[in-house]
Amino acid sequence: MESEGLCTLEKRGNIFLLTLTGTGDHRLHPNLIDSISAALRRVRSESTSSSSALITTAQGKYFSNGYDLKWALVDNARQKLMSRKLRCLVSDLITLPMPTIAAVTGHASAAGFVFALCHDYILMRKDRGFLYMSELDIGFPIPIWFSALVKCRMGSPAVRREVVMKAAKVTAEMGVEMGFVDSAHSGAEETVEASIKLGEELVSRNWDGKTYAGCRKTLFVELLNSLGSDETVGDYGDEDANKTLAKL
Repeated sequence: MESEGLCTLEKRGNIFLLTLTGTGDHRLHPNLIDSISAALRRVRSESTSSSSALITTAQGKYFSNGYDLKWALVDNARQKLMSRKLRCLVSDLITLPMPTIAAVTGHASAAGFVFALCHDYILMRKDRGFLYMSELDIGFPIPIWFSALVKCRMGSPAVRREVVMKAAKVTAEMGVEMGFVDSAHSGAEETVEASIKLGEELVSRNWDGKTYAGCRKTLFVELLNSLGSDETVGDYGDEDANKTLAKL
């Protein structure tokens, strides 16, 4: 097992296990995003000769509690930096030449929810944790690329309305019923074990990684086309920032 700063990357045969470490809420500060991106570069470089799969999980109560807004809303430059880094990370995941699985063992909110949705499969513990698009509740506008990802992952307009326009706190069993969570498990360990089993099943298909990534890029073309800009960053002024910070 090797450390990438705020996360670790372990290789088990042809399975890469990326773990966000520590007991914090794993907010997507540029430092954490950089650590994840560095791990993905290693995954990409070490998976060229055989079929592989990536599992992403996290220690503690949270999978990821979203953007580090208290850091970002200090000024517009920070907002732009964080947005750019997250969009690059999303692109890295969508173009990764292997199946990807999010083992969601705790809460995943806002951009943390988006991070989970960028994986091909979501497995989730059912005894604790929820998926939550919190932007409506905290008064933070959703970028077009968030919307494009939601459309790619959630085929039903009714589900999209529940998740985005009602800010539902989606449990594992609700997510399975809605169709974007693949399975629900009794605890964190069971969720990771099920993810490893799924990863091994996918690896056994021995798919060509380049072809796999190409198929995914076709399915997510609307998302990829929207990653070049973030129209809500730059329009979010001091007054709006203060209102959002007051709700955190």
